[in-house]
This record gives sequence, C-alpha cells and structure tokens, in this order.
Amino acid sequence: MKQVVISGTGLYTPPFSISNEELVTCFNAYAERFNRDNAAAIASGAVSAIEASSVGFIEKASGIKSRYVMEKEGILDPARMVSRIPERGDDELSIQAEMAVAAARQALERAGRGAADIDMVLVACSNMQRAYPALAVEVQHALGIDGYGFDMNVACSSATFGIQTAVAAVKSGQARAVLVLNPEITSGHLNWRDRDSHFIFGDACTAIVVEAKETATSAHQFEIIETQLKTSFSNNIRNNFGFLNRFDEAGIGQPDKLFRQQGRKVFKDVCPMAAEMIKTTIAKAGLEVPQVSRYWLHQANLNMNLLISRMILGRDAEPLEAPVILDSYANTSSAGSIIAFHKHQDDMPAGALGVICSFGAGYSIGCVVLRKL
Repeated sequence: MKQVVISGTGLYTPPFSISNEELVTCFNAYAERFNRDNAAAIASGAVSAIEASSVGFIEKASGIKSRYVMEKEGILDPARMVSRIPERGDDELSIQAEMAVAAARQALERAGRGAADIDMVLVACSNMQRAYPALAVEVQHALGIDGYGFDMNVACSSATFGIQTAVAAVKSGQARAVLVLNPEITSGHLNWRDRDSHFIFGDACTAIVVEAKETATSAHQFEIIETQLKTSFSNNIRNNFGFLNRFDEAGIGQPDKLFRQQGRKVFKDVCPMAAEMIKTTIAKAGLEVPQVSRYWLHQANLNMNLLISRMILGRDAEPLEAPVILDSYANTSSAGSIIAFHKHQDDMPAGALGVICSFGAGYSIGCVVLRKL
C-alpha cells in the first residue's frame, strides 16, 4: 500500500480584521437602540432586553481577540450587521473559489507542484455559497487542473475528513495528488446580533496538497501515518438554512437559519470525545502520547483546547505543544486546525510527530497523525 504525505499547505487571510473593541461598540449600539425602541414591551415583560456585550466577556468566554472577514463595514453598521458583498455574475470567479485559488497556489508552491500534477480537487468546508455547480470544479477550472473535483461538508471537521478522502484516493491509485481546500466565509452564517455568539467566527481559507510519498519532492513533507473519523448525531450545534426553507415562509429569516449552539452542552460533550479520539488514534498508529510533540487542534474555543490538551497529557500543554491561532483568527471552522498546522510546522525536526484534530457540528471528529520527514 502506498505511503502518503502532506507535501504543502497554503493560507489565504482576508484583508480586513475586526477587533473585539470594534465588535462590542457596534453590538452595544444595536442593543441600546433595540432596548430603547422596545422599552414598553420590555417593561411589560413581553420582550427581553438585550444585555450589553464587553471585551472582557468575549475574551473570557473564548480567548478570541480579533477575527478576519471578507468585508467589515456592513458588519460594523448597527443598522445592518451583515457584510456588504455584491453578487458576482455567473461568468466571474466566485468569492469562495477566489479564496481557494489563492490558498491553493501557495500550497502548490510549497509542495513544488503545478496544476499538471494534481488529479483531484476537493473543497471541504462548512458553508457553500451555492448548491451547484460544485465549487471544487470551479477551482479546478480556474487553476487549469485536468481531473475531477467535488465538494463535501462535515462542518468544522471538513478538513480532516477531506484529508482522509484524499489519502484513500492516492492509496487506491485514483489520484496521484489531491488538492484539499477549505474556504470558510463563516461570517455569513453568524448572527451578529446574538450576544452569546456574535464574536465566535472569522473568515479564512486553507489548502493542503496530499500525494504519494514515493513521488513527493517537497522540503515540507509530513507522512500521514494514521487517520480516524467519527460522527455522532447531535442538535447542539445547528443551522437550518437550506433550499427547502421557501416551503414554509414563516421560517424565512428566523434565527435558526443561522449558526446556533448550546455552548455548555457542546463543551461538556465534545471535550472528552475529542481527547479520547486523539488518544485512540495515536494508539492505533502504534505510538504513545509522550511521543507526540505537537497538537494542531480545532480553533473554536481556548478553554476547550486547554481542557482537551490536559485530558490527553495529564497536565497543561506548553504553548508550542498546542499552538493557538484563534486569538487573531477566531473560529474559522474547518480551516482552524489547518491554519495552526500551516503556521506552526516549519520549526519541527525530522521525525517529530504531531496530530491534527478537528471537532464540531454533527458531532464530527477527525484525527490525522503525522511524522515530519
């Protein structure tokens, strides 16, 4: 059976950043106006007042200090609180494809590969801007890749599930090399008027080149020595937006058509699941936890990552053992663990071991054990 490597990674970071201070100023202006306009209903108990947000609340709850977005003026307008991004014509490159192409070019350069070396393009992310044609096929066309492409969605675990899908394609001989792309415009599914979640998400796109070890020439190779995937149904993270919404007009525009979660339940459920999954995947690879020097975890919440690391290691992780990027990127869904991997890999010596782990809605968990070559 062929051995498979990650030979290159890429990252597209949007041009705009929103600080917690900016976000809180906008949210509190909205809350103040809502409470003023609904003062009588609030006084009668018919409507609940909106509590003000604060920088301290956000950072204590999440560890997030800022986030990148594709457009910020619309988000920071208290009368709108949604990005202003015009629709593009059918003959123009779509915005998610544009992000993916930028990240892909960086990953291909690090891998020492060109379009002619790729046989498969996989766009794996939590939100697609359209139903069809597949974004992967659009990206394939934009990069001039001959082969095939398709989209997949496993929410925040899309990247790790995508890596496993790519590994299977390379091992079977279906593809010489696979480009896995994670274009996340999570600002699009976020309810910026919900105090409990208005700070969670940011936009970004990551790219990964997966290919056979025997033909890889990159100076940035990580051998994929084990993968493991798991799903377990839960309603604790949910988004009901879809093309069937128009069947019931009463639901159009309702809060459940955006991201929503029961945060405490998610924390309680997912932390032990993720920690156990990581330990069992390491064992499945014939390794022991002390042999692993780095954990690139899903970047959703700092408190979750601290607890998961503690459950794996039996102690608090050192900063480089479990790198954090969510302070500046926030939760970028499937891209988060790959951003951490992309930014914190080059310092590792040959032979060093690491684990990419994602976890999120579904519930879904994916683990990939890597060895630096």
